[in-house]
Amino acid sequence: MDSSLIDRATFTDLREAVGAEFVVELVDTFLEETPGMLAQLRAALAASDVDAYRRAAHSLKSNAYTFGARDLAGKARDIELGGIDAESADNLAALDTACAAAAAELKVMSRG
Repeated sequence: MDSSLIDRATFTDLREAVGAEFVVELVDTFLEETPGMLAQLRAALAASDVDAYRRAAHSLKSNAYTFGARDLAGKARDIELGGIDAESADNLAALDTACAAAAAELKVMSRG
């Protein structure tokens, strides 16, 4: 597991602010909602709906930053700011990979 995926200081600050039990709930909610956000991104890309594409990326970015998932947040930010272009499918594939990696680490960190 790559510990650089989640900024430990941000995650620790969150845990101290809201408590360990609530962090588990937040992570679980994030893990449940992320597939839907990714599906929204894919649907928006397929429909060439730039506004929906950016909104979904913005939501994912904000959630990722909450946990200190900087790589994931950065990829979502790039999608949000870049909109739909020739590289969108590749960017979305990279985002999928970053989501899976961050999710795996967040599961471990929230229960550790």
